[in-house]
Amino acid sequence: MMKTKLVYLTLFVAFVSVVGLWAQDKEDALVQYRNGNYDRAISICSDEIKRMPNNMDSYVVLGWSYLKKGDYQNALDSGLQGLKITRYDARVVEIVGEADYYLGKNLDALKYFEEYSVIAPTGDRIELVYYYMGEIFIRLGEYHHADIAFTTAVYHYPNLARWWARLGYAREMAEDWKYARTAYEKAIQLNNLQKDAIRGLARVKQKLGA
Repeated sequence: MMKTKLVYLTLFVAFVSVVGLWAQDKEDALVQYRNGNYDRAISICSDEIKRMPNNMDSYVVLGWSYLKKGDYQNALDSGLQGLKITRYDARVVEIVGEADYYLGKNLDALKYFEEYSVIAPTGDRIELVYYYMGEIFIRLGEYHHADIAFTTAVYHYPNLARWWARLGYAREMAEDWKYARTAYEKAIQLNNLQKDAIRGLARVKQKLGA
């Protein structure tokens, strides 16, 4: 009996040690990412996934790191692999949408961004998701939808002059001159050197005759 207990205790200690090492590696990947060491974070996450292929946290940090490096195809590939494990992990859904956005896959990106807005309506990246959706709608020439998306983006994050300028542009393209002017003026209020807003405001004032 004593020998059996000793064996169990030895196995338990070994298990705890392995789990501790795994947790340390996982934390290191996130720390490396936050410190801007994206290649190291990718290496750590890749090793984690080989050992534990269902570890979604590894896919998240891996995808974030690829996005920061501008390696959008690998971000997309790793994100899609993660979604095979957990289809509606909001973090990975956003990674896939962002990768598709930068790869010019507008409709695919829009699908994943819309999914994110449903899964995580108050998620950490909700303002970026709506910003990207606005840009996609501009690419598609759907300016009223772009207005709604940018309006939601600035609701969540109201202090970015460029986003207000893009909202103004969407409204200008929709020939909504009055509210385009409001958005452009807000952009200039936040940053009086915002060139797109300055030029846009001049165009809109001309249309309004003011």
